[in-house]
Amino acid sequence: KHENTIFYVTDEKEQSQYINLFKEEGIDAVIMPAAIDNPFISHVEQKKEGVKFLRIDTDLNASFKEEVKEDDEEFKSSEELTEVFKKALNNDKLDIKVEKMKNAGIASMITVSEETRRMQDMMKMYNMGGMDMGMFGGMGETLVLNANHPLVKYVLENKEGEHTAAICEQLYDLASLSHGALSPERMTKFVSRSNEIMMIMAGQKTQ
Repeated sequence: KHENTIFYVTDEKEQSQYINLFKEEGIDAVIMPAAIDNPFISHVEQKKEGVKFLRIDTDLNASFKEEVKEDDEEFKSSEELTEVFKKALNNDKLDIKVEKMKNAGIASMITVSEETRRMQDMMKMYNMGGMDMGMFGGMGETLVLNANHPLVKYVLENKEGEHTAAICEQLYDLASLSHGALSPERMTKFVSRSNEIMMIMAGQKTQ
């Protein structure tokens, strides 16, 4: 299934969620903790026809997803679910995919295309790390929602619910945290929202 594809890891902590998925499916990945020479990798890919280097968080591997039938009514609602999240996050440009993952314990995750990630690495290499990737339209980043997770199902069934927007924001921030750090502004909102959610849970339990 993965012939000529070399999956690799650059940060075992930051990419731990993806590493666990690979382990569950018995897929190997090479750990590359040192800085990777992108021009050299591109040279190898050009010289060795068919060979491709992909960081494990580049995309949701087909091995992690369930097969979806054409008459799957729940999955047909993916467009509707996408609109709910875009509205809640106030981000029409965000790329969102709805998948049925085998691991029902994962609600959301972030993937970044290999091309975008290499561009980011090059920017860091040339001391341009502070440049906002938003200037590129946020290209390459995809929010993946697991249609098998109860929270994602709840959002779909309660599109206008009192807490739906907060759940959408929380799922997005949790996915971003699993992929790396949040900006100071988003982290502040995440902590505040987390406290509000715990207060709601505490209120429900004391009733």
